[in-house]
Amino acid sequence: MNHSSQITSQQNPKIKRVVKLRKRSCRDEEGVLIIEGYRELKRALENKHFPTALFYCAELFQGTNEPALIDQCRIAGAEILPCNAAVFQKIAYRDRPEGLLALAPQIHYSLNDLALPENPLVLIAEHIEKPGNLGTMLRSADAAGVHAVIVCDRCTDINNPNVVRASIGTLFTLPVVDATSEEVSTWLGKRNMQVVAATPHTKTPYTDIDYTRGTAILVGAEQFGLSDFWMQHAQAQVRIPMRGQCDSLNVAAAATILLYEAVRQRMTAS
Repeated sequence: MNHSSQITSQQNPKIKRVVKLRKRSCRDEEGVLIIEGYRELKRALENKHFPTALFYCAELFQGTNEPALIDQCRIAGAEILPCNAAVFQKIAYRDRPEGLLALAPQIHYSLNDLALPENPLVLIAEHIEKPGNLGTMLRSADAAGVHAVIVCDRCTDINNPNVVRASIGTLFTLPVVDATSEEVSTWLGKRNMQVVAATPHTKTPYTDIDYTRGTAILVGAEQFGLSDFWMQHAQAQVRIPMRGQCDSLNVAAAATILLYEAVRQRMTAS
């Protein structure tokens, strides 16, 4: 691998640009998404979300497959930018970087972009504040075969590098839509999909609902739960039994439980 053009100065304009992209306003202005890590970049490439630039540091590689991934980026048209360890540490988000950081176009899906099958399974997340929770929900949604994730009235940036990281690249494996609650409610109504809201304020166990029909599972922020809007527009409200002293689950954990009940029912019915 040719290191003759290796970036060795933290004052290099391209390095300073990446540092600026830590700010959401700068990312949004440029329409750029940061992808850091081997698995994350691999999933982006596998799903044809191609980077425009790739910074790498061979000293920090943790395996032997990175050169092949770099070649894929090069073939896809990305600018390939080798760096020394000190420079890469400057641009890395992670405490223990893996030596790969790419810039790619941001993800922007709309409700009209969704092409859903018959009886789809959709996850809707309202007012999610923490990128880590959103990323973890994307992992669960991907594993459960969810057809789309819709983020309503979001409090966090879908294109946040920590969403990419927490999702381990599953941000690129399924459509993730950002929309208002009103837009989503209208969209669901036109498709005759049932909306199942997770809340502790009901007596109905989550296992008592039929998830084999077209279903949108709705979860809200841990601190305040779902808004009155969704509590009024949901066709069903369900609770996850809490046997200990804690009165709520992490929102990503709750979403996973509900999604896998839907998976269980659909596998049984097939």
